[in-house]
Parts: sequence; C-alpha cells; structure tokens
Amino acid sequence: MAEALGVASSVIAVVELSVKVLSLCLQYSREVKNAKDDIERLRKEVATFKATADELKALLETPHGKELKTSQQLVSVIEDGHSTLGKVEQRLRPSTGRKAMSRFGMRALKWPFESKDVEGTIHNLERCRGNISLALNIDQTVILQNVDDRTTLHQLPIAHGASFDSKAEEHNPTCLPNTREELLKEIDRWIDDPKSKTTFWLNGMAGMGKSTIARTVAHSRSKRGDLGASFFIKRGEIDRGNLNKLMSTLAHQLAFSIPGVAFFIKKALDANPAIVGKSVKEQFEKLIQGPLSEVAATPIAPSSVVMVIDALDECDQEADIRLLINIFSQAKTLRPHLRVFLTSRPELPIRLGFNEVQGSYQDLVLHDIPTQIVEHDIIVFLNDEFKKIRHNFNMTVGDERKLPPDWPGRPTVQSLAQVAVPLFIFAATVCRFVGDSRRRSPRTRLQMVLNHGNRSHESQLEQTYTPILRSQITELPKEEREEVIKDFKVIVGSIVTLASPLSVTALSRLIDVLPEVVDERLDALHSVLSIPPERTMPVRLLHLSFRDYLVDPGNRETVEFWVDEKVTHRNLAKHCLRVMHSALQENICGLSFPGTRRSAVDSSELEERIPPQLQYACLNWAYHHMEGDPQSNDNNEVHDFLTTHFLHWVESLSLMSRVKECLDSLRSLARWLEKQEDSSLSIFVADAVRFLQANFSVVAEAPLQAYSCLVFAPGKSVVRKTFEQAIPRWISNLPKVQQSWDACLLTLEGHSDWISSVVFSHDSKKLASASGDKTIRIWNAETGECERLLEGHSEVVRSVAFSHNSKRVASASDDKTIRIWSVETGVCERVLEGHSDWVISVVFSHDSKRVASASSDKTIRIWNAEIGGCEQVLEGHSDWISSVVFSHDSKKVASASSDKSIRIWSAETGECERLLEGHSEVVRSVAFSHDSKKVTSASSDKSIRIWNAETGECEKVLEGHSGLVIWVLFSHDSKRVASASSDKTIRIWSAETGECKRVLEGHSERVRSVAFSHDSKKVASASDDKTIRIWSVETGECERVLEGHSDWVSSVVFSHDSKKVASASWDKTIRIWNAETGECERVLEGHNEGVISVAFSHDSKKVASASWDKTIRIWNAETGVGGVLA
Repeated sequence: MAEALGVASSVIAVVELSVKVLSLCLQYSREVKNAKDDIERLRKEVATFKATADELKALLETPHGKELKTSQQLVSVIEDGHSTLGKVEQRLRPSTGRKAMSRFGMRALKWPFESKDVEGTIHNLERCRGNISLALNIDQTVILQNVDDRTTLHQLPIAHGASFDSKAEEHNPTCLPNTREELLKEIDRWIDDPKSKTTFWLNGMAGMGKSTIARTVAHSRSKRGDLGASFFIKRGEIDRGNLNKLMSTLAHQLAFSIPGVAFFIKKALDANPAIVGKSVKEQFEKLIQGPLSEVAATPIAPSSVVMVIDALDECDQEADIRLLINIFSQAKTLRPHLRVFLTSRPELPIRLGFNEVQGSYQDLVLHDIPTQIVEHDIIVFLNDEFKKIRHNFNMTVGDERKLPPDWPGRPTVQSLAQVAVPLFIFAATVCRFVGDSRRRSPRTRLQMVLNHGNRSHESQLEQTYTPILRSQITELPKEEREEVIKDFKVIVGSIVTLASPLSVTALSRLIDVLPEVVDERLDALHSVLSIPPERTMPVRLLHLSFRDYLVDPGNRETVEFWVDEKVTHRNLAKHCLRVMHSALQENICGLSFPGTRRSAVDSSELEERIPPQLQYACLNWAYHHMEGDPQSNDNNEVHDFLTTHFLHWVESLSLMSRVKECLDSLRSLARWLEKQEDSSLSIFVADAVRFLQANFSVVAEAPLQAYSCLVFAPGKSVVRKTFEQAIPRWISNLPKVQQSWDACLLTLEGHSDWISSVVFSHDSKKLASASGDKTIRIWNAETGECERLLEGHSEVVRSVAFSHNSKRVASASDDKTIRIWSVETGVCERVLEGHSDWVISVVFSHDSKRVASASSDKTIRIWNAEIGGCEQVLEGHSDWISSVVFSHDSKKVASASSDKSIRIWSAETGECERLLEGHSEVVRSVAFSHDSKKVTSASSDKSIRIWNAETGECEKVLEGHSGLVIWVLFSHDSKRVASASSDKTIRIWSAETGECKRVLEGHSERVRSVAFSHDSKKVASASDDKTIRIWSVETGECERVLEGHSDWVSSVVFSHDSKKVASASWDKTIRIWNAETGECERVLEGHNEGVISVAFSHDSKKVASASWDKTIRIWNAETGVGGVLA
C-alpha cells in the first residue's frame, strides 16, 4: 500500500512540475525570438508527458487502481521523469538579476539550452513516457483477462499478419535515421495539430517507399503511445486483400493499444454480437468511432489516435476502396482526434474516391519531393545496407577475401543513387541481390549490376530487375540457358499470375513440378521473392513492380524472361481442372449425416481432405479459364468437368465456406460464354446458376444437401438430369415439381414492414426499396444480394429515387427529413432537414445535381445533391403538395397541390415564375412534356389542363371525364396527353390543340393506372375490373383486352423497348404480356399478398415488383425459363 501511495504521490508531483515547466516555456516563447523551434519542441513533449502522467493518475484513482501491478512498480521511472523536469525547471527559472531587469522593461530572458540539450531532454522524457504507456497497456490487458473482456474481444475476426508488428511484417524495413526527415515531420505535425483533417493520403508510384514510410509512422506512433491500429493490405492474401475483417482487426488492436477503449468495444459487442457481420460502415461506427467518442468523456482519453492503412491500391474491389475513403473522410471525433494515415499508388479508382471527398483530407505526392532530397535518402540507405553486407560477408571468409572498409566506395554509391531516384525499390532490390552471397561474392554481384550500366533507353524497372534475372543464366551453355528460362516461365510465371500465394509444396502439386525443381529455380531469386525456409509457407512477391515488369506486353521482344499472362492463365486453368478431376468426390470429408453443418467440420480434417492446392483449384479455375486464351477444346474440358464434378465442387466450396464464390464464378462464366459459341456449356452453366441460386442458403449451411436439393429442381433441369443418380437413396417419396424453372429469378426478403416504393437504377444494375420499417435497401439486380441496408430515418420511408447517373439514392420520410445516400458505399452523405411535416415525395433533377422534395408542410425544397445545402424553399401553396417534378432540362420544377393550383418554379432561383390557377378541386398530378415546354395537370374537378411552361397560360382545358381524374401523363414525343379517371375511361388529347382525340371506353370499373409505350404509339390501362387494355393512340381502337387477373389491377407499365407490358394485381401475381399480340407470356407467382407496384429495368430484361407481403421480387422479363442474369 505504501508503494502505491508512493507511485500516486510521485505522479502528482510530476503533473505539478509539468505545469510549471509549461508555464515557463510559454514565458520564453513570448520573449525569446531566436529559439522558437527548440522551445516549441520542448513544450510539446512536456505537454505530452503531462498527459501520459494524467492518464496514469486517473487510472490509479479508479477502482481498478490496485490491480495495476505493473504501473505500481513505476516509481523509479516516474522519479527519473521528475528529475529530468526538475533540471529543466531549474535552468528555465529566471534569476533575481533577470527579474530586476524585467521590472525596468528590459528584455531579460535568454534561452539557456543548446539544441542538443533539448534533444537529450526530449529523449529522456520520451523514454519515461514509453515505459509508462507500456505499463498501462500491460495492466489493461491483465484487467481485461480478469473481467472476462478478453473472451468477448476474441469474437472479433482478425486478419492475421496485417499489423505493422506482425510476424509477416517483421523483416520489412522502416526508414533509416536521417532519411525522409521533412516528410516524417510533416506527418507528425498533421497528427499533433487538433485542427488538421482526419485523413492523410500519401501517394506515389510503385517502388517509392510508401510501405516503408507507413511502417515508420506506425512504429514511431506506437512508441509515443497513440497508435491505435495498423493494417497493411496485401492483394491475394486471405483476409488482407479485402475489407471483410478490416474494421474488426482495427477494433481488436484498438482495444489493446488505447487505454479505456476496450470497455466500450466490449459494450458494443454485447449490445450487438452480430455487428461483425454488418456493413463496413456500421462496423466502423459501432466498433471504432463510437468507442473512441465514449472514451473521450473519461479522464484517460488520449489527445489523438492514429490508424495506419497501407497499400489501398492492393484492395481487391474498387468499390471497397471508395467506401473506405468515404468512411474515413466523414469520420470526426472531437477528442480523441482520429488520424487515419493512408498510402497508395495514384490509381484511377483511388483518385476518383478522393475527388468525391475534396476538402476533407490532406495529401502528399512522393514524386513531387525534390530530387536532391530523395537522392540523399537513398545514399544513406545504400551506405547502411552495404555496411551490413560488408560485415556479414567478412565474418564468413578469410582475410584475403574480405571487403575493404570503404567498399564499395562513394562514387559507386553515388552512381547507384542517381540511377535509383526516385525508386527506393531499385536500391532495396540491388542490395538484396548483392547481399545474397550463396553463389557469388558481393563484389562480383555488384559488378554485375554496374556492368549492366545506366542505360538511358531502359526503364527503371528494367535496370532494377534485368541484372538479377540474367544472373541465373550467365556463363551457362545455350541448352541449359533455355531450360532455366523455360522453368522460370512455368514456375515464376505461375507465382506472379496466381490469384493468391501458394507454398512451394502446394505450387509444385498444382503445376505438377517436383518441389526440388521449384526450390532450385527459386534459390537465385531471394532478392525479388519472399521465400520462407519451410516449404509449407506461401511464396510472395516482395514488390508488385516485379510482376509488372515480367508481364508488361511491351517487354515481349526485349525481355527473355517475359511471361505471357494469357498462356500462363490457360495452363493454370488446365492444372486446376486436373487437380479437381483427380481429387473431388462425393462426401469428401466422410460426414456421417447428410444434414451435418459445415461449422461442425474440424479445420484440420478439412485441410487434410481438401489440401491447399485443391482449395486453390476450386476457387480459381474459372478465373484462370476466362483470363486465359482458350483453344477450341478447352471449353470441352470445362464441360466434362462440370458434368462430372459440379455437385462435388459445390460441396467442397461449401465445406470451405465459399459458396458465394462458387455462384460468382458461375455467373462470370455465364457472362463470358455469351461471347463464345458453345451452346452445350452455356446451357449447363445457366441451369447451374439457377440451381445454386435456388438452393444457396441450404447448401451454404449443410454441404451434403447439394445432392438432396436435386429433388426440388424442375424435371427438365439440366443439372437434375445430369446427376439424377446422385439423388440420395434414402429419399423415397420425390416431391412433385414443375417441369421448368419459373420466371422468378430472385425473391428479395429483408424488410420487416410494408414496402412503400421500389425503383430500378437507370443503369439497370441496382434496385432500391423503401419501407414502413424505416429503412431503404439497395439490392443487386443480378444476384438479389442486399448490398446496402440504409438506416437512419426514424419514421416510415415513403419515397425513394435514384439519381439519373445511378450514383445516389434519395429517400423521403415521415421523420420530416430527406437523406441522400451513396449507392456504392451505403454512406449517408447528407441529411436534409428543414421541412416541418411529413416528406411525401422526392425526385432528382435529370442532371442529378439537385433534389426536390414535397411535404405536407405546404412547401417544396430544392437541395444541392452534392453538398446537401437547401438552395431554395418554395413557398406559396396553401395546402399539402401532392406531386412535384423536374422539367427534363432540369431548369424548372412544377408542383401540384390540394389548394387547387399548380406552380412553376425556377430551379436556379426558387422564384415562382408562374401560378397556374383554374382547377376547382384538388390537383392530383402534374407532369412536364419531354421537351420541357408544356405542363399538364389532372384534378378531382374531372378536367385536365395543358399549360405553357414559359408563359403560364392555360392553353387547353381538357374536359370530358365525368369522374375525378386520377392519372395524367405526356407521351414520350410530347405530342399527346393521356388521362385516366374514375369514370372508367381513358382519354387521349392533343397537347397542341387540347382536342380530345380519343375516348377509350371499355373498362367496367375505375381506371387506376395508365402508361404510354416509349414509342408513343400505344397506351395501356389498368382497372379495378381485373383487366388491362392496350389501345392504339392513333385510332383509339382497343387492340387487346388482357384478361387473366382475378382481382383489381394496381399498376401497368411498358418495357422500354415497347414490346412488353407488365401488370401488377391484388391477386398476388404479375403478368408479362406481349404488347403486339396480347398474349400472356408469363404469370409470375410468388408473392403471398397483393402486388402494389411493378417496374421494368431500363434494358427491358427484368421486372421488379413490390408487394404488401414485404418483399421485392426480380423476374426475368424475356423468357422466364433458365434465364441468365446479364
């Protein structure tokens, strides 16, 4: 207890003394002009030291204080810090004489330290602070163990090898002392400045040392105690090449590096144990941003938390890159200040990602650093490496062979540095090559590099790698040279083309080459490949630029080691098929029960039954086949494999928890086959997609169910017919099934309440749905996967709209807000607040720059879709607004209201340009003509009016309906207007003359929906009489009566090619009709409640439907049988 009191009192004394020193530094900074940098550096370190002491003091005073055993033993460390501060305070304290001079107004203070004294003081304080931080981290880990937090934190999936101090990264270098000095200082200033941007982007070309700088920053900030986490992305590495485990890995590191954060991360996990399966954005908010914000309220909160993420360009998915940039650019915590250090090549997806968040980050371009600074740093690096090489070599040879102390000499180093600038990778690769003295001495190997010379016509990559590659064949006779080059292309060519790294053992089995031959070929390549001593560990590229050099088509004629990527892919595809043919079989793991879940299979058993080369083949054969240059018989080999082993392949991937990759491979293959002339393979793959799509969730959980699911496949399914003999014998009563796959490609389930709105993106790739469950969902229209769950609204979401460039979604809600979301990332970019009542409708302008919203508060608001500002509040209506629409040129907005008026507004100024009055009842609908020159309105007063959008003049009053007008719209050529009414009729009017050209009579109940074909030649109408009618616009003749629905028809729409009509009904079905013949081509069944809305994709290939059963379904509109999603 006495020792604990000793620590506590020492800490208090340090804090008090720190305050005095800080006060003195402030006084000196005001009066002394010639030592500003030294004063500021000392002040910052003392302030940081005080903050660390404050952390320790606060923790010692908590209930856990007695448990901080390591911290209780810090008496000597704290006293050392106190002693250092005491000496500083004594030298800074003004003498009596100086105080007297000060009273007479004379400048009395003189800075009492030399720069080297300041450096020594800072070093001592940093050492003390580091020991204190280490003790705090150790104690926190112990406490976590004691309170069972550690168990909870182990729920977080980890990407092994991703942190800067992992075993995988331990041999990778940091910057040498006296190199990158100004750059590292700039990064430190960014971190320490509370007003700086959250994100720092360091970008530069391949080989410029970005990863080395990232490791240096991580190492430096770790020593200072404010490194929260690091993640070094590596393409092709399991879990390190994507975002699947990024946030959970960062959170896990954060829990054990920043005092106090672990408690709040555990709290988040307890509140939502499934958080690690949520979106990347939500994981960031709940596991990182939230805990950091909460720890800010505690006395142990650090001033800043640094995260280092290296090699963003090595992320597998472009969408992931932009998502990450977006998330970090919007991340703000008041305290601690989050600082995210990102590195990457300046590749297009990354530049586009940062371009979208302009003004929210700081950046530095490595190739903009002056040449002389880079050359100096490379010279320092080369001198240090050659010193190590000289020492290691001299330790192993006799005196007569030893290298002289000045080897290789200043001129040589200078020459190498000039060739290297600005690529550190050149210098690093040369040093690894020269230092590999197993075959030749460093002097000889360096001479080989120098003999290659500074060839101005060669690229820097050529000058880096050519000497190393040619060293393999120097002095060999022609036949041996050719053999070495041939082996190189097979072995190293495969290594640089693989989708993910393999060990020597797995690689040799995959490409059917003896492991001894692989070892022999790799022995000379340690300077460009990371080759572990164990054959079971993966062989990796040391730098991607080596691959770039080998496969560059421009090197085909000049580089004898050039690797033909397409040929290598083709060969790897053949090897994958060979491996799978020989190893795949039913029940490969010997499971005793058909319903055994994949999670019950032991990982060691899985590794034994499905070894690494077979796992690789299962995952990547299709990729290599498509990337290669297939010959005529290659597709036959694929067909042979699939018709023999398709179910075995699915089973194996299920055991590996990779069924999604199986479906992705099939879909990619189906798209690729569209360009091939191979009908038999295309038919099989198309059917395989439908089979796996229909049974995905079952097969993903229980691998052997791949065989049982055959009984549910249609009678004519190619997969069923091919593998009929594989149906388990214990299934005696086969269920009755349909003969062909139905038209429902996907059923989108996830909403927990009614669906209010569903809409396709304009590129037909996505679908958005809005629901009474307060959420919006973005679905992949090809796969049915819910790509984004957009949460944030606190009430029903009534309307959703895609921007015309398909990049954003806007949603309107009863919570009085509009939200704008990124389709790609799911991030809520803007919350648009201002309305005082429900927001009924939202619409994008046709140029995607603005959003208009209509509300029950009687106003329309126009918002800037880019920055979210409310540009205009359109006030004037005296009742709620029923409809709002942009003109097609995006310059005007029209609104319809229950106050019986229409208003035309300038989208630029918000000015009400025209008040259109004339209706005597509620105006229900308003629409612009496609040329933006006219506006039409429909009202409960039974009339339609056509207005001049420029003058506001009512050009025509279209009267004739005897009931309220429910629907009005322009034809796509802007020449005609169609109106639907409760009087059971549709009328076609001339937009020019207002003349009623046709009265379309025939329905026996009210008409609910009307649509023009896109060629403006036909009109379709939907009615409560359970029918759809197709009418000729020219003649008014009812060309077709489409009968078949057994309840009223809620919606009708033409496909964009005008060839088909889709109808939705309360009889729970959608029907696809031939617009020419009236034939019902498809009855789409699957919903179990009324269908309220239907829409065609813009390419006319798909139909989406929304129902009261809380689901959206996507259907194939073309054939409905075995359709392949394009």
